[in-house]
Amino acid sequence: MEQTIDNNQPNKRIAAIDLGTNSFHAVIVDIYPDGSFRTVDKLKEMVILAEKGMENHLSEEAMDRGLEALKRIRFLCDSQQVEEILAYATSAIREAENGGDFIQRSLYEAGVKVQVISGKMEAEMIGLAVRHSIAIGDEMVLMVDIGGGSVEFIVGNDKEFVYSKSLKLGVARMAARFVDADPVSKENIKKLEQHFEKELSAVSEIVKKHKVKTVIGSSGTMENIAAMIAGKNASDTMISLNEYTYGAKAFQKFYKKFIQLDKSKRLELKTLEEKRVDIINPGVILVKYLLDEFGIENVKISEGALRDGMIIDFIKKEKGKYFSKLNIEFKDPRKRSIHELLRKCNWLEDHSRHVAKMALQIFDEFKSELKLNENDRELLEYSAFLHDIGYYISYSRHHKHALYIIKNSELRGFTDDEVNIMANVARYHRNSTPKKRHKAYKSQSKPVRKRIKKLSAILRVADGLDRSHFQNVQKLEIDNQVEKVVFNIYTESDPELEVWGGMRKAKLLKKQLNKKIEIKAFPN
Repeated sequence: MEQTIDNNQPNKRIAAIDLGTNSFHAVIVDIYPDGSFRTVDKLKEMVILAEKGMENHLSEEAMDRGLEALKRIRFLCDSQQVEEILAYATSAIREAENGGDFIQRSLYEAGVKVQVISGKMEAEMIGLAVRHSIAIGDEMVLMVDIGGGSVEFIVGNDKEFVYSKSLKLGVARMAARFVDADPVSKENIKKLEQHFEKELSAVSEIVKKHKVKTVIGSSGTMENIAAMIAGKNASDTMISLNEYTYGAKAFQKFYKKFIQLDKSKRLELKTLEEKRVDIINPGVILVKYLLDEFGIENVKISEGALRDGMIIDFIKKEKGKYFSKLNIEFKDPRKRSIHELLRKCNWLEDHSRHVAKMALQIFDEFKSELKLNENDRELLEYSAFLHDIGYYISYSRHHKHALYIIKNSELRGFTDDEVNIMANVARYHRNSTPKKRHKAYKSQSKPVRKRIKKLSAILRVADGLDRSHFQNVQKLEIDNQVEKVVFNIYTESDPELEVWGGMRKAKLLKKQLNKKIEIKAFPN
């Protein structure tokens, strides 16, 4: 008898640990039969292995900090019943003459088997992670991961990597070698820039060849710089920086002020992690160099980093052993993450697709009148797919459960604003319309609130037109007149429930269009 695979149940739980120069990052994920994965838990430990610079030797104190961090990570893995641990060491341990001692002690004292990976492997895995996290498209971009000991540079798009290299330009290494003044002196900056020019000649050549205009930054240094530019508290784990983008002008404005700060002033910044205070400057100077010398126009942040690449690499290697097939239907991380969430929440697919189809038809009719764009159309479609996932928790208040699930599901490829739009539009598909007394709605900017109202107005009508959940409306025609809109619905059976549902939810759309709304039914 053939065994049935339940794609809604994970078949393996693993942990991926990135043993970096500055910090150890661990992520625990459940992997599903189609090769998709969902985060169960995370832990980050700042260890600063190179507190005295990259001297090719780990101090006893640094090794002790690292081992204590691994013990805590191992305890978390055991408590979460992790089946397999992937632990990869990078620059600091890779180069240290006593790195082997640390690896041996990791196994005996912390119960974690550590593997040292090459710089090229590290760069390639980071590229996989970024591509999984960010919607890149055909455009060639420069992916940059600034660590403590090394910096990984990858040039590519969603189809290929044309260049990947790990260079010894990490912030701890550069701070120890070139920074001897506080605030950092002009002479320090000049020496750093001269060193970057020498080391980055090959990167410069490939970037110019492919006319790269966008940098995608991953990991702590790049995230922390973005957090400071955005004015977001770097310690606030509830704030996602994934897809956050800033331009060259915004960076130059930030740089001009930040580079003049001494340690005491940097310590006052809530947006800067305390343990990066002494080593952040070379990273900031490197970003400025890339913008100035490579002609970069925008920097985008990816929260996908080495540990995510480790997981993706594991899934590819273990295909056939643990997984029935890989989830390759959606290469776009936005679409893929939406459908992974839908599957995990046992979505009402027939109803949701039917509502989405009608919602998009309504959108296309009123796109110009409501001053909406193609990005709004995409978010409306996803909101329609997601609007009933709150049933996964319970029927009661399922619209509010949908809001919570969407906001807290780490959807890849979306900005904070886009996630909040989808979450709120799904929330307002039933019951109350958007009101400022609602905290999740009130906290959004005015332009975002306007988009939520318009898209909610459309979704409410579309959902009302499938009130039975049986796709009774076979065809929808929209007669858009000067003073009124008539929705002509052609139904398979009695239309009363759909007419009632549509009219009951039409008030918000009526207000947005400033027109009367009628629904006329033509049963089969």
